[in-house]
Amino acid sequence: MPEPHARRSRLAEVTDRIAAIVFAPAGVRWRVGCAVALAGTFVFFGSAAWVVTRGVGIWGVNIPVAWGFALSNFVWWIGIGHAGTFISAVLLLLRQRWRTSINRYAEAMTLFAASIAGLFPILHLGRPWFFYWLVPYPDRMGLWPQWHSPLVWDLFAIATYLLVSLMFWYVGLIPDLATLRDRARTAARRRLYGLFALGWRGDARHWARHQSAYLLLAGLATPLVVSVHTIVSLDFAIGNTPGYHSTIFPPYFVAGALYSGFAMVVTLAIPLRHYFRLHDFITMKHLDLSARVLLATGAVVAYGYAAEAFTAFYSGDEYEIAMTVDRWTGIYAPVYWSLLACNVAVPQLLWLRRIRANVPALLAISIVINLGMWMERFLIVVQSTHRDYLPSSWGVYIPTGWDWALLIGSIALFAWLFLMFVRFLPMISMSEMRELVERTGSTEP
Repeated sequence: MPEPHARRSRLAEVTDRIAAIVFAPAGVRWRVGCAVALAGTFVFFGSAAWVVTRGVGIWGVNIPVAWGFALSNFVWWIGIGHAGTFISAVLLLLRQRWRTSINRYAEAMTLFAASIAGLFPILHLGRPWFFYWLVPYPDRMGLWPQWHSPLVWDLFAIATYLLVSLMFWYVGLIPDLATLRDRARTAARRRLYGLFALGWRGDARHWARHQSAYLLLAGLATPLVVSVHTIVSLDFAIGNTPGYHSTIFPPYFVAGALYSGFAMVVTLAIPLRHYFRLHDFITMKHLDLSARVLLATGAVVAYGYAAEAFTAFYSGDEYEIAMTVDRWTGIYAPVYWSLLACNVAVPQLLWLRRIRANVPALLAISIVINLGMWMERFLIVVQSTHRDYLPSSWGVYIPTGWDWALLIGSIALFAWLFLMFVRFLPMISMSEMRELVERTGSTEP
């Protein structure tokens, strides 16, 4: 077979394989997973409605712990959303070919995670129906946002992050929407995909403008990888509360966000790879490189833990020292030692090549990291505030069933959104994969 013909055949096979996932009938496992996730989604919105009706008093928050699961979940979900922008924008600018197989669903993960994260500060307002007061709009009463408030910073950070991530995801999706439009068997699907394909014909002018817009958005999105979670870290660092007031928080939070985000990418990639038989698209090399990124970001996070403890004692501040000792020996000590095991000890197994090549072990480690990163956010939010300067105001935060319902429900909502994405849109970029195959003759990075 002549080489050009073989390559054209390979390109057609790439398109057929990925498009077939969208047009294939929904399987039983997908239906069951969607039903379970939808049930959990109803739990989430039911719990949110009850919070709006009765107030945040149904949670375990109280003085001195005025922030609980809601802010822990917020920081956790924002962190998970970081990997999508990093994979799509930063690795695109660095011309890393291994992003091609994972960038599309990582971008979708970013959108879903950031959207869910944005709900928690609104619910935590106490009067969430007035959330628009955070927006600087002109009004006759002269009410303007309090620019010293971290809530305003979060509003702008999340809104900017969501908007740029959505545009970046959508621009990359346009050529694939045109492919689905041309392959759709029903008139309704042709019209729907055609509407969002914006008249894409794939000519040279379209491709030139597409590439310019794609690179421009990548350049805009790259600073967001650092800025968004830096702003989230400043929510804590501007306070003078022991455990919050730390200059290490911005880089520490960014590294932690990439750590949890890449862990979630691995958690999603392995089931997708197995269920849809995408072993030749999401190869072991992709998983190995993701595991190496986990090792690198995990090392930065471990350094942050050590630097935080060292700085507390080196400063000589009795309150910082008391907070650190309480973190080691107090009521939340099991959480602290568990997060060290999950985020520092267990990931050291990834130094072993045979572990990185063991798919079940890799999946288990990624889930453990996500669990540990949630515990880290819980510890920062709760443990730092339960013992303040005055012993008379010390208290213990105990989450209620409504706290757990919102956490579990948010995970279910994320799962449902991701299942719907997989069902109706290509989870791997067909256009970028065809370009990779045309250049290298293989789907290997």
